[in-house]
Amino acid sequence: MPLPKSRLQHPESVLVTGGAGFVGSHLSLAVKGRFPSARVVAMDNLYRKGSELNVERLRNAGCEFVQGDIREREQFPDGPFAVVLECSAEPSVLAGINESPDYLMQTNLMGTYECLEKSREWGASIIFLSTSRVYPIAEMEAHPWQEEETRFSWKDRILKCGIQDTGKNRNPVISSRGVREELTHQSGARSLYGFTKYASELLIEEYRANFGLQAVINRCSVIAGPWQMGKVDQGVVGLWVLRHYFKQPLSYIGYGGKGKQVRDVLHVSDLSKLICRQIADWDQWEGWCGNVGGGLSVSMSLLELTSLCEEVTGNRIEIHSVPETRQADLRVFLADCSRIEQQYGWRPEHAVRHIVQDVFEWIRENEDSLKKLEIF
Repeated sequence: MPLPKSRLQHPESVLVTGGAGFVGSHLSLAVKGRFPSARVVAMDNLYRKGSELNVERLRNAGCEFVQGDIREREQFPDGPFAVVLECSAEPSVLAGINESPDYLMQTNLMGTYECLEKSREWGASIIFLSTSRVYPIAEMEAHPWQEEETRFSWKDRILKCGIQDTGKNRNPVISSRGVREELTHQSGARSLYGFTKYASELLIEEYRANFGLQAVINRCSVIAGPWQMGKVDQGVVGLWVLRHYFKQPLSYIGYGGKGKQVRDVLHVSDLSKLICRQIADWDQWEGWCGNVGGGLSVSMSLLELTSLCEEVTGNRIEIHSVPETRQADLRVFLADCSRIEQQYGWRPEHAVRHIVQDVFEWIRENEDSLKKLEIF
């Protein structure tokens, strides 16, 4: 039976899965700040090292914390909830490649199923944090590129008439502006991590069609900001600033070891503002599935990130070169966010330098706690 349609605007209750993680904790705090009368519950299994530091922050802000795993339906907190923010994930693109993919599959795919079942039971709307990794690797790697002084960049294709195709008229799925949403229609491997997220997107669509579930899907680019415990395989901006701050070595891995790989970046506060807007204006956003990122204007290569870290921290560190490219890596990823900008007027507010500065200030304020974690 279809779920009842409703305007959220001021939700009575919100469940944030993965709520003690980097993104989940920021969203929990933002939602509580935007809707102070709402019951906001952050649920997390505390699997990620450092996530325990967020529990006190959440409670101090008036959020509830429940230790639970989305793979286990009985560990969900008592509902009902009006909104479920599905932020829980094994976020590493390398997960399952050189080890069993069991945790990845159970968390990212079956965990989504459990969240959908609880949402159906409660009559809740769901906002799902997907990823730019839903796009096929081979299609992006095959797109024409060029090497510049500090980065690789995608070229615009040349049409048969000899005119450069910038995407202004024909909207190609890949251009110098980035990847458009239509690229998901292409076949090919997306990485095991990307597959779990794309499969979850498809499952959500089935729940919308069969049960009337109301849903929003945000395909997020690299998310960065304070409280991110960056690792080699995930959280590159946090990792880069941490290593520079504590004077620890790094490596440029793949594509000749030059550090010219490019990613677009999204400040976690920009994402948080967007999520709150989606909740408050639900009727406008319901059914949305698309790119949410920094785009070309908020992008960086590792080489450029190194320069920024040196400027902000005042430190220079040893950086090794590893020419061999890792499986599932990308030379360039940029999200073309034209669609969300045109439909909703949304654009990120924070530049890459601002993001690096915010991370640096957080590290400086929490230096002793981070040293004890030994995450860097």
